[in-house]
Amino acid sequence: MERRNQSLVTEFILLGLTNSHEEEIILFGVFLVIYITTLLGNMLIIVTTSLFSYFNTPMYFFLRNLSFLDICYTSTTVPKMLVNFLVQVKTISFIGCVAQLYCFIALGGVECLLLAVMAYDRYVAICKPLHYTTIMNRRVCVLLTTVTWVLACLNSLAHTVFTFRLPFCGLNQINHFFCDIPPLLELACADTHINEIVVYSSGGSVILGSFFFTLLSYFYIISAIIKIRSSDGRLKAFSTCASHLTVVSMFYGTIIFTYIRPTSTYSLDQDRVIPVLYGIVTPMLNPIIYSLRNKEMHKALRRMIGNKKRTNPEF
Repeated sequence: MERRNQSLVTEFILLGLTNSHEEEIILFGVFLVIYITTLLGNMLIIVTTSLFSYFNTPMYFFLRNLSFLDICYTSTTVPKMLVNFLVQVKTISFIGCVAQLYCFIALGGVECLLLAVMAYDRYVAICKPLHYTTIMNRRVCVLLTTVTWVLACLNSLAHTVFTFRLPFCGLNQINHFFCDIPPLLELACADTHINEIVVYSSGGSVILGSFFFTLLSYFYIISAIIKIRSSDGRLKAFSTCASHLTVVSMFYGTIIFTYIRPTSTYSLDQDRVIPVLYGIVTPMLNPIIYSLRNKEMHKALRRMIGNKKRTNPEF
């Protein structure tokens, strides 16, 4: 009878970010603006870097992939959250919860690995400039991108299987605005020790492995920049990495704090807010960060908006 009761959970209730209807209306407007900005900003990056042959370089290849990834990443949670701001009963089906968790963890893993790949690209460009086009050819770029997706999807599959193999015994109120691992483990009426091991081993390998590889790349990058004699040369070399370094700091800092720490330190209110930073705010800021410090992007945008007389898409 107990087993039968454990299998009766067919949907979950997402408690969201607040219990106040007035606050939900305000948050609906805020997150709608953020979501639209994210879509428009990242689509603009994709379109701009695809139109001009100047952007046919590995750096912009990875940037296009990052922009596409950010559109998918934020779309796994924000549309459902926007709907829940407007309805009284904030439910998500069991299958929908499985799909949301899988997609969110997979896309987050891809972002971790892709940021590490982009750090390696900057390392080759600055530390081995004479061999850059040979090392980072199109075949290598496509291979690296494919590997990031495969590894991230396998990692997410492990998390999803181990999370939803747990019995929930009728408990279905998730104290979060989407289906995530920590709040789902809180609902389980079984030992979650194995799940925590999977989070720390599999998830930690992807997150911390990517993070330390990125740090190692930047250690060699900074060492090479210091050896440049001219201040203009050092500034130019550092400017090519500044945008990526900013994104790395924001993303890894928040995602490591969420997943790579003891479950006893979880704070429900705090842990509902932090995913907003790396899962919603960061995808919105990425195109802004990458375009603000990029002169080539400014030039391309000006040509797209104001200079319609020129027909040659080359710089």
